[in-house]
Amino acid sequence: MPIRAPRRYGYAHLIAAICFSIQALGVGAFIACGVFFNPVMEEFGWSRAAISGASSLAFFIMGLLGVIVGRLNDRFGPRQLMTVTAILLGLGCVLMACLTTLWELYLFYGIIFGMGLSSIDVIALTTIARWFSHRRGFMTGIVKVGTGAGQLVIPLVASFLILLYGWRWSFVLIGTSVALILVFMAQFLRRDPEAMRSSRQPENIECRSTTAATDSSLSLSRALRTVQLWAICLANLCLVFCLMIIMLHIVPHARDLGLPSMQATGVLSTIGAVSMLGRFVSGLIIDRLGSKAVMQGCFVLLLIGLGWLQFAHQPWMLYLFAVVYGLAHGGIFTAISPLVAEWFGIQSHGVLFGIVVCFGTTGGSVGPLLAGHLFDLSGSYQPTFRIVTVMALIAWGMLLFLRPVENR
Repeated sequence: MPIRAPRRYGYAHLIAAICFSIQALGVGAFIACGVFFNPVMEEFGWSRAAISGASSLAFFIMGLLGVIVGRLNDRFGPRQLMTVTAILLGLGCVLMACLTTLWELYLFYGIIFGMGLSSIDVIALTTIARWFSHRRGFMTGIVKVGTGAGQLVIPLVASFLILLYGWRWSFVLIGTSVALILVFMAQFLRRDPEAMRSSRQPENIECRSTTAATDSSLSLSRALRTVQLWAICLANLCLVFCLMIIMLHIVPHARDLGLPSMQATGVLSTIGAVSMLGRFVSGLIIDRLGSKAVMQGCFVLLLIGLGWLQFAHQPWMLYLFAVVYGLAHGGIFTAISPLVAEWFGIQSHGVLFGIVVCFGTTGGSVGPLLAGHLFDLSGSYQPTFRIVTVMALIAWGMLLFLRPVENR
């Protein structure tokens, strides 16, 4: 029986806190995969490409189902969807404790865990877009700070648990904890203020229903015919191709350079910590200058960071890269959902954002797999880092001359 939502002004802040937590727990659990690379490789002798393939499959499944989740969320709301996907996320992690063969890795982690991830971005960011019609950029930034918090905390927790209990029990502990928390919080989710069935709201409520705003929204069919949507999709494909390579391979790269396990994990956690600042600041700027301006600035930081990474061979150099990259990473991921809302409206935001996410996860699934193959062939990440820089330039070029949709 669903938990009845309290009818009070502060419920919007509860929604924001839940969406923050969804981002922190879901993304943090996925990013922590990089911490498990080395112990799994040491036990089974699998190549880096083979393990990267499972992460790539999970990311691809996340995006593919994200379109369906977005459509269902537009029609039925987030509570049931979040509950089901959270259970799948936990199940995938628990099954990893029974891992013995490579095909099980792809089934347990790549498919089941990937299905669990499918609602993490779409539900959290679409729900925020609908609850907060005025300060959408700022509130999206707050929620995306949760992603950075997850990237900071969960990889460190995973590394600590692996040292204490081994990687198998670490998967169980992380998976069950994340799933139970998400299932509980899902019972309080509502699609928008209208779904609260409360007719009495303060007149100046910040999170007033965005129903009126949908009058200026593009229909789904019209949005699908715009050049802007597909340009954003292709740019996101190139962009997430780059970002996921960094997030999943920076710890193995640091280990290859001689950093001990906790120090190498610290590079990833630094990215997560700094990205929280990037998400918060970018959210504030979005409401003033718009999402596109924020993305352009973040691309400049990203290219500076990627250039520096190719010469970073000392621990302090890697940590400096983490600071620059973390700012860019946080800002870019914060700006995408508001950009879709600004240019296409929120009537079909779930499915449109799901399409953009699907393109991104396609690039993000290919990127780490390619990085693993190139490393197995060359014994170095340098060829990969050069490819990443070129792809980032392509994504930047696609967005540089893009203009908002006319006659909305």
